[in-house]
Amino acid sequence: MAYQFNFVPVLENADLLLQGAMFTLGLTFVGTVFGVGLGVIGAVLRAWQIKPFNRVFAVYVELIRNTPFIVQLFFIFFGLPALGVRMNEWEAAVLAMVINLGAYSTEIIRAGIQAVPYGQIEAASALAMSRFEIFRYVVLRPALSKVWPALSSQIIIVMLGSSVCSQISTEELSFAANFIQSRNFRAFETYLVTTLLYLAMAIIIRQLLAWVGRRFIAGAR
Repeated sequence: MAYQFNFVPVLENADLLLQGAMFTLGLTFVGTVFGVGLGVIGAVLRAWQIKPFNRVFAVYVELIRNTPFIVQLFFIFFGLPALGVRMNEWEAAVLAMVINLGAYSTEIIRAGIQAVPYGQIEAASALAMSRFEIFRYVVLRPALSKVWPALSSQIIIVMLGSSVCSQISTEELSFAANFIQSRNFRAFETYLVTTLLYLAMAIIIRQLLAWVGRRFIAGAR
């Protein structure tokens, strides 16, 4: 018997899917702001070999890049309470995303910083620019400009990876999809719509990040 497609039970719960999508975007925004910020700090410490913090970040980067995101999430949500550190689903998901993105962005941004010619830093110093001005205009902005496409792709990967946060009952898009499917039993239709929503969010975020790169990084004055 041929399968009969029926999207009505899914569309009747469109509000839940949209709420989940907005929750995912919120997780991504907070995770990106703090994750990239952590990455900038780690990149500077590693690129300029500031001891002993460069070694600490080296261990952190290797640990995060060589373990699954879901294990990191479970360790934060289920493991840390054994040490007396308790947090709700939102806090655990955000912390896991910040730590994960921070490790990857550390290496991405470090590559950009190391690609900045040292002669430019010496020239800026000769022009009596302050250390902050040198770091902001001569080091960080050109570095981010070089690696922005790679960093943007990593942000999108982290957004897509946030789907595993449903495993700790974080009410993001995958959690909403699982909830709907468990009640209408229309798995194909539910996850097809969910896939399209993830695709739409990825495209929107990519375009937004491209605009940010042109407006505030490559095009900054």
